[in-house]
Amino acid sequence: MTSANSAHPTVILQIAVNGPLPRLFDYLPPVGIDKQQLQPGVRLSVPFGRNERLGILLGLSSHTDVPLKRLKPATRLLDEAPLFPADLLKLLRWAASYYHYPIGQVLQTALPTLLNQGEAAQLPTLPGWQLTAEGQAFDLNSLSKRAHRQQALLKFLHQCSDHAASQATINQHFPNSYTSLKSLQKKAWIEACRIDKIFHLNLSPETSLNLNAAQAEAVQTVCKHLSSFRAFLLDGVTGSGKTEVYLQIIQEVINQGRQALVLVPEINLTPQMLTRFERRFSQPIAILHSKLTDNERLSAWLMAQQGTAAIVIGTRSAAWTPLARPGVLIIDEEHDASYKQQGGFQYSARDLTVMRAHYANIPVVLGSATPALDSLFNVQRGRYQCLRLTERAGTAIHPDFRVIDLRRYQPQEGLSQPLLKAIQTRLDAQQQALVYINRRGFAPTLMCHQCGWVAECQHCTARQTYHDTDNRLHCHHCGAEQSLPAVCPQCQSVRLRRLGYGTERIEQALRGLFPTARILRIDSDSTSGKHAMQQILERIHEGEVDILVGTQMLTKGHHFPKVTLVGVVNLDGGLFGVDFRASERLAQSLVQVAGRAGRADLRGEVLLQTYHPEHPLLQALLERGYNAFANNALEERQQTCLPPHTYLALLRVEAKQEAALNHFLQQAYAQAEAQIAQQGLENVEILGPIPAPLERRANFYRAQLLCQAHQRSHLQALLQHWVIDLNTLSTAKGLRWSLDVDPQNLF
Repeated sequence: MTSANSAHPTVILQIAVNGPLPRLFDYLPPVGIDKQQLQPGVRLSVPFGRNERLGILLGLSSHTDVPLKRLKPATRLLDEAPLFPADLLKLLRWAASYYHYPIGQVLQTALPTLLNQGEAAQLPTLPGWQLTAEGQAFDLNSLSKRAHRQQALLKFLHQCSDHAASQATINQHFPNSYTSLKSLQKKAWIEACRIDKIFHLNLSPETSLNLNAAQAEAVQTVCKHLSSFRAFLLDGVTGSGKTEVYLQIIQEVINQGRQALVLVPEINLTPQMLTRFERRFSQPIAILHSKLTDNERLSAWLMAQQGTAAIVIGTRSAAWTPLARPGVLIIDEEHDASYKQQGGFQYSARDLTVMRAHYANIPVVLGSATPALDSLFNVQRGRYQCLRLTERAGTAIHPDFRVIDLRRYQPQEGLSQPLLKAIQTRLDAQQQALVYINRRGFAPTLMCHQCGWVAECQHCTARQTYHDTDNRLHCHHCGAEQSLPAVCPQCQSVRLRRLGYGTERIEQALRGLFPTARILRIDSDSTSGKHAMQQILERIHEGEVDILVGTQMLTKGHHFPKVTLVGVVNLDGGLFGVDFRASERLAQSLVQVAGRAGRADLRGEVLLQTYHPEHPLLQALLERGYNAFANNALEERQQTCLPPHTYLALLRVEAKQEAALNHFLQQAYAQAEAQIAQQGLENVEILGPIPAPLERRANFYRAQLLCQAHQRSHLQALLQHWVIDLNTLSTAKGLRWSLDVDPQNLF
């Protein structure tokens, strides 16, 4: 640990080592290494206990509070140049401080796996395919029409730089293409090779679309501030052309020789974003998400860090990607809860990216049709500048909304007669319909009609969900599963009833009601394969699907030109949620899924099934729109002293024994109260301890303490000392605890 207590002429290295301790460790330089080579951001191998560990140099000092003779030299220097630029190192240190997480583990999060394992920061070679001389000369039009897949692959390789592409790149564009590739190889038109760089397509760049007045103003406003920090909230209704705004901003950034980072909330959105960007830019584009292999991720990361990739597109963890010449940061669907990491280092990629733009002195654009209340609050406070797109781009118009009162129309297998009639109308017109239910599986409850027994998970305080695809009961919290019982285990009755609806049940009902329709279910079960979602989207766009049944996966950013009807089945489940953010999330989901209807020239319609048509949330949304709802919600949050008007941190604790859990939380509560009194933090309140809403999960009892403050600085002052105190508690042994700053759910 470093301090300024005693001076030494020797250079002291301040190194972050991956481990649970929130501190830096002092080392001497490696033998034979010149001081000029020791720059913050390089990796070193250091002795740590009985082992060698990887560390990141964060600073140089001439002071240490450790006796000089006890300091050990670092073993060796692993990098010739820093892996992180200065602004990103500053962000990493800020994140460790703000989220109260050990700096060594924060740095580990920001590095690709291979670099954490000490591998050299060199571009790896990836397996790929390239055209042979014969393949380059081959006439594509001479292929049989039945070999359209092979023809598409050959054309793709013709368009790639050096007529070669990695297997990963080919998979992104042509899922399950291995058989076709082997056929082409047998014909000697392509051959296996190794790729050591990101490819780009040799296309004539697609012409930018004509912007309407609001889009043009948004582009011009952001481009005026490319040399300074400013946060912009691009508040655009669904289908208003937010992506085109991103593209034209990025074009100006590229014209200046700089790079752009674009965050998307889910892996499933990266293929369509990549395709759109490839058609526009003849530039290398790096893709970063969790389904890449270690070599693929390292390659993309280094191409971004070295400046070869002009554009980086990625999910949450891509927020840490170093850029050689950063020009703009873009967060698409900024409201999405997926940007908050759950478990481990619980950071918000959205909030980090805003802070990163501040440190890099560049603009950040947060785009959404349903902005988070936090972001709208920042607009009200003057922290963000709002750019509004109120109309759909081109000739598309807003869909019509219609509420179906289920008290009047008795549903058949969860589907009302007006909704079924509307679906039939779309089928007759050869259009597509989307049925939205945010619950997977067949039925969320299995109950005995005789005695009332309910199938519950043996490891969690939760009911098991019945899945018809494998005829088993699944716990969606811990993953446990079991076969469907033949009789009630309590009374031996055979009268077991499957209650409620999930995607599987709705799909089955629709197949029975519309036997000739082509129906496709989209949920985390049906898209678990590596390229399953991409294949599904291809089928939808090629008109091979009549009815889509899906969960929230369908609400995010997808463009379905032929979908003219959206039916929302289980609306009431979100109207009475226990989390204070439940109404915000429901409103966002409804607006987002409604935005899938009528995105082209055909007018869309949205049918909302509910037993509560008079509910204030529904009325506000339908009569005045999302922004009116959001303003009302912000006023309610202010009256009830809830975020974003106050600030929260949640201490979550898990233990095998309930008594150990309670003892720890009682001591933690006492320590927090003592810190509040000692520091005079009158407006900080500790709520609890209370059991977590899901009291037991995977055989661990769960409980929590909630810290609430009216000033962020006061909350941070408490947490800074409290986290240190928690590590000293004897009752912490044998249990797991974590601190979630700015929690997005209280479960």
